[in-house]
Amino acid sequence: MARLTNCISMMDEGVDRVSRIIPQIPALEARLCRLMMMLGEDIEEELEFKLKPHKLNHSEFLTLMILYSRPDGSSTPGELCEYTSQGATNMTRIANALVKRGLIIRGGSEEDRRRVLIRITPAGRRFVQKMLPPIFPRVATMFTGFSDTDKRHLDRLLRKLAGNLDQLDESRLP
Repeated sequence: MARLTNCISMMDEGVDRVSRIIPQIPALEARLCRLMMMLGEDIEEELEFKLKPHKLNHSEFLTLMILYSRPDGSSTPGELCEYTSQGATNMTRIANALVKRGLIIRGGSEEDRRRVLIRITPAGRRFVQKMLPPIFPRVATMFTGFSDTDKRHLDRLLRKLAGNLDQLDESRLP
């Protein structure tokens, strides 16, 4: 049995034991939360494995992909912090590393000189176009056995969960 499958079995047993001690626990929801966290960790490990030969970590990759996917290839540091869930200090470190490699540049906005923009460079675009395709087969393998309908349902359910999490975030605001 694979490592993740063993961990899931242990989690199921643990939730069952806790349910017997604390019957009011939302056992299914607890299982689902833990399962998503476990899967997320493994997916991130898989991505890190594929990024390592390119000397990128997940945060740098995500930053680069956000810039690559933007119509004008640019974003503000604040937007990048929000999209990547990174703090300003860490985003500065990420940007410095990508600037040093020539994959992005920092500059002023043409509309507002006080506003800093981070832009992907032509070298950054070429880098993404070269390093991304080898990742595709491993991503596809993660979804082996899923029909297109299964994937659409999973997408819909995860987006629904994201909306619920956004509402929880809003309830924390003063």
